[in-house]
Amino acid sequence: MCGIVGLFLKNPELRPELGAFLDTMLVTLSDRGPDSAGFALYGETQPTRVKLTLRGTLRTDFEAIVDEIGQALGDSVSLARRDTHSVLSVPVARAEDARSLLARIAPDVTVVGIGRRMEVYKEVGPPAEVTKRFDLAGMAGTHAIGHTRMATESAVTTDGAHPYSTGADQCLVHNGSLSNHNSLRRELRRSGIEFATENDTEVAAGYLTWRLRQGMSLDAALTSALADLDGFYTFVVGTESGFGVLRDPIACKPAVMAETEDYVAFGTEYRALAELPKIEHARVFEPEPAKVYFWDLAQ
Repeated sequence: MCGIVGLFLKNPELRPELGAFLDTMLVTLSDRGPDSAGFALYGETQPTRVKLTLRGTLRTDFEAIVDEIGQALGDSVSLARRDTHSVLSVPVARAEDARSLLARIAPDVTVVGIGRRMEVYKEVGPPAEVTKRFDLAGMAGTHAIGHTRMATESAVTTDGAHPYSTGADQCLVHNGSLSNHNSLRRELRRSGIEFATENDTEVAAGYLTWRLRQGMSLDAALTSALADLDGFYTFVVGTESGFGVLRDPIACKPAVMAETEDYVAFGTEYRALAELPKIEHARVFEPEPAKVYFWDLAQ
């Protein structure tokens, strides 16, 4: 069943409250996804640095790991820990070196996201517990997407939680099921896209990464997905500067959106949007089937 949400802030004055807004939206959809939850948030950036979101356990000694990486790189690195996750900041030119070092010195630590602005967090447990563990309510940024999961075809694991990220500053949450994900995964692997799980949602994320690498805009990549992805789906997608929504041509999965001068919001159900500021003045609508909706910070 699952629940998905997204929030894109047009008004810079609201950015300190992004996490608090998204927290309420996610927790509201707990009954649609009580097994696990996750979110990706786009916050501050430094032009010369990149962030790697690392997932370990409560016992992971992230501080020792970052010390070893810093010594090996001979460069400035920093770490911000949130429960089982940590965000490692390194110079842009050393990002791949840092990933290689991580694979060698901490093979049990997973890189769940990389980008100049994006941070990704996900864990098993009720959404209210997950968001509290990561202090989502205290986070700021421009836009964010989130997911509450009810496992129907696979085990309840952190690997099965959304969002999925297969490219820099790009991630996706999904409600639905893809029928051609196995064949598409094989094709994408031949094109250099890497996958960490067998989840169909990760294939959708990988497909968009592949299209973006070809030089497509997010708008164009989502449009091409209509021809190449089979199944029932509603996607909410984030990039460094953009936010997109797409429903399949049949659109059997519920979805609602609200737009004001200050924000654009998406929810599987309207109640996820009900606590947003001035929602009573929003243009509330159901996104149409097979139509791409896209907003960009540069617009």
